Amino acid sequence: MKLLVGAVILASATPTLAAPRVAGALSDRAVVQRDQAIVVAGTAQPGETVSVVLGPASGSARAGADGVFRVALPPLPAGGPFDLIVSARSGVSVLRDLLVGDVYLCSGQSNMEMTVAQSQNAGAVQGAPGDDQLRLLTIEKNTGLTPLARFAQQPQWVAAGPQTSPNFSAACFYMAQELRRTAKVPIGAVHSSWGGSQITAWMSDAAQRAAGRAAEADLLKLYARDPAAAVQVAAQRWQAWWREKSGDAPGREPWQPGATLDWTPVPSIGFYETWPDPKFATYKGMLWYRLEVTLTPEQARQAATLQLGLIDDVDQTWLNGKPVGGTSNWQPRVYPVPAGMLVPGRNVLVVNNQNAYSHGGLAGPADAMKLTFADGSSIPLGTGWRYAVVDKDPGTTPPVPWGDTTSSGTLHNAMIAPLGPTAFAGVAWYQGESDTGMPGYTTRLRALMADWRRQFGRADLPFALVSLAPFGRPATAPGESGTAYVRDAQRQVAESDGNAAVAITLDLGDAYDIHPGEKAEVGRRLARAMRRLVYRDPVAPSGPRATSATFVTNGQVVVRFADVDGALRTESGATALGFELCGAAAGTCRYAVARAGGAEVTIAGDGQPVTRVRYAWADTPRVNLVDAAALPAGPFELPVR
Repeated sequence: MKLLVGAVILASATPTLAAPRVAGALSDRAVVQRDQAIVVAGTAQPGETVSVVLGPASGSARAGADGVFRVALPPLPAGGPFDLIVSARSGVSVLRDLLVGDVYLCSGQSNMEMTVAQSQNAGAVQGAPGDDQLRLLTIEKNTGLTPLARFAQQPQWVAAGPQTSPNFSAACFYMAQELRRTAKVPIGAVHSSWGGSQITAWMSDAAQRAAGRAAEADLLKLYARDPAAAVQVAAQRWQAWWREKSGDAPGREPWQPGATLDWTPVPSIGFYETWPDPKFATYKGMLWYRLEVTLTPEQARQAATLQLGLIDDVDQTWLNGKPVGGTSNWQPRVYPVPAGMLVPGRNVLVVNNQNAYSHGGLAGPADAMKLTFADGSSIPLGTGWRYAVVDKDPGTTPPVPWGDTTSSGTLHNAMIAPLGPTAFAGVAWYQGESDTGMPGYTTRLRALMADWRRQFGRADLPFALVSLAPFGRPATAPGESGTAYVRDAQRQVAESDGNAAVAITLDLGDAYDIHPGEKAEVGRRLARAMRRLVYRDPVAPSGPRATSATFVTNGQVVVRFADVDGALRTESGATALGFELCGAAAGTCRYAVARAGGAEVTIAGDGQPVTRVRYAWADTPRVNLVDAAALPAGPFELPVR
């Protein structure tokens, strides 16, 4: 049977059920995609014929020797409700109350994960009547070392209402709610996100390789087969990275027992922000921790388990100069210590800790830190630690690929792969905060989009990307910005794609909170992008979009915009703020005087060399350029022709 694109239920891992069993993203109250083939898959008795009926559509297929069946139903128009009836000689399974409409996938990190209840004006949703034609599905968090055939916990669809909507992704809900209003068909919203996740965590093995990350993909595969071997490979990579960044010669590194760093007693186990030294109140970066432990000959000859409690964010750990583990997840550190690694007398435990967000350090608790020997005895490790601050922060450490948020595909394996070739009308992607400061986001985003389109069986599957919202102190001078680079990567990907758009949020940020509470407008802007991409409505998919920058008379530069509703205008003054003229070299950008008119902005020359122009190039830029619909112009960097 030819495999058709469509809504799917992936195979169960148990082929000996009494009756056919469907798995994956379908349950009672599901929404399946209209106007595309609907694929129903699952398990039955090997060799038996399975018949599937959904309203007026029907089909059948024979289960293979492994019990897996897959039935392709013909496309249906919007409608329902229908029961999905799956029958065979072994029995009948029924899913109730399915609708046919448009289904959207929402994914990303914490700003997509933020719920309606956590966002502004949640009371309006909590007090509103439900909508049975708007259905919601949340995929539970999970990780997988290899792609999973089915979700670890079967997700259940619910109808939108005052008891269900507040617990759903706010950006996804408000987008779906607006599309219900404009499309006037049943809408299904599938939410799969994880706060703090980097884009690599959502990329399949194939996408990793397409993005030049074959080494990371290979290491994850090795970990699935042989964790101990993978830990050693990862540690060797980490150690080589450290030597390159620090200049330390082999044998002189901080993890060696004889290292001569300036060690200071740790005031207490816990987040270092609580220590008396005020420099740690806002410290971000790297710390080294060291503990000396004295063992008897009987203890030293045994294998053991090292337990260090929680460490925030990332650790790499050595015992007597030999690596024993490294983790980038928020989870207790538990590392096996093979026989022969411990020695009688003095043993030296060294932990490298790097923190980039919020709190950091050996979080413990102290009573959870211990070394447990094979005979069941243990010694405590919660006191006696010392720490050292590196002279120069070497940058972000190489993450291990088997974590969760910084992994190389474990979220894809457990939270996207089980969707199989589910048919979607579009994908909303709100992610990138965790990739700021890391080069290559353009390549990674393109690889993810191409891979998801392959999985979901549609080369032109629309993607609506949310441009990162402002966060941090407003800019007062031109400078470099990791957030601006991610925003521009999103712009470049959408510009070159043809089936993608960027929802601009420069006016929806919070300088004091990386998770701004205004999510209703984010959802409406995502819906606006989907209206253009999916339904071909005659609306601009986002705010004004810069398309070119050219020289004109007297050294002036004209930037031309597309997708302008009415004409460009400036708020709070006649000058368009946030424009920079730049030379070829780094550090040559300077603010410029700019004025808007029609679909153009004219920038006055300043007599200095100009090769490129930038706009809104800061974590929190000061900008005021909008169109008649009050949609903000998007950030960009363009060469001047």
